[in-house]
Amino acid sequence: MAKIALITGITGQDGSYLADLLLEKGYHVHGIVRRSSTLNRSRIDHLLPYEHGENKRLWLHYGDLADSVSLTKLLYQIQPDEVYNLAAQSHVRVSFDIPEYTTDIVGVGTARILEAIIESGIGKKVRFYQASSSEMFGKVQAVPQTETTPFYPRSPYSCAKLMAHWLTINYRESYNLFACSGILFNHESPRRGESFVTRKITLAAARIKAGQQKELYLGNLDARRDWGYAKEYVEGMWRMLQQEKPDDYVLATNETWTIRDFLDAAFARVNLDWKDHVKFDERLLRPAEVELLIGDYSKAKRELGWEPKTHMKALAELMVDADLTAVSAAR
Repeated sequence: MAKIALITGITGQDGSYLADLLLEKGYHVHGIVRRSSTLNRSRIDHLLPYEHGENKRLWLHYGDLADSVSLTKLLYQIQPDEVYNLAAQSHVRVSFDIPEYTTDIVGVGTARILEAIIESGIGKKVRFYQASSSEMFGKVQAVPQTETTPFYPRSPYSCAKLMAHWLTINYRESYNLFACSGILFNHESPRRGESFVTRKITLAAARIKAGQQKELYLGNLDARRDWGYAKEYVEGMWRMLQQEKPDDYVLATNETWTIRDFLDAAFARVNLDWKDHVKFDERLLRPAEVELLIGDYSKAKRELGWEPKTHMKALAELMVDADLTAVSAAR
């Protein structure tokens, strides 16, 4: 009998890749989407064949992490074997502008879905995945960062993620819930939102090459990040929920690069010098910056058999190639 999975944030980058993976594995997949006046499902449009017809294995439900009643009713109705909590207000810079909303959805929203699991009566059978974040390390206390490195969050987003992370541990210990947190370092793809720095860069490189854009405005170019490929990271999420016992895992590449390095790789792909096009905008600076992130994924390799295959330069190139194709098709 096919397993049933519920994904919050299914229309996002990670949710769409995870839906791809689970459907390929024969799951029945349910996803929560927020009601809005315009559809935002472009990342899962290719999954429409699974949503209709005799081979129906994809269901989309209106819901929100701000609504605990709808979460409890949905969990009771579909009785999932696995729940992946990927929904969030996930833009770090924006979290400084809307801290209350960010904290409610990211932090309290996780409390709502964990409590809904208990109240719906599925706690004994379900396996829960929480999307934790390397941003929780913030002002890093050790290099590289591991599962035991102390946290020092530097934004409303990372503070909310830390709340959700500890709630997941608390419910695991309090209710014997099979609950795992994946502490994922930056993971990118052609499906990354256009407001995130890597996608801003690759899309700008493609548009500038096509003569559709002249300049790109960025903030701090010296921040160092550990970048991997989102499509590979969702495989790690799934593997966490297939273990005998629940635990928390870092997924990363154990490499760190500056924004300048990513610019070099992306603009070199289109034979341009980014220094001719990139301008500084102080409005894009964070009030408190995270200067260095680099993750040690040795535990995930040892226990999950997971390791990254795509590293920064190749990642930047595949993103630029996808944006070149998209820009060309839009002409």
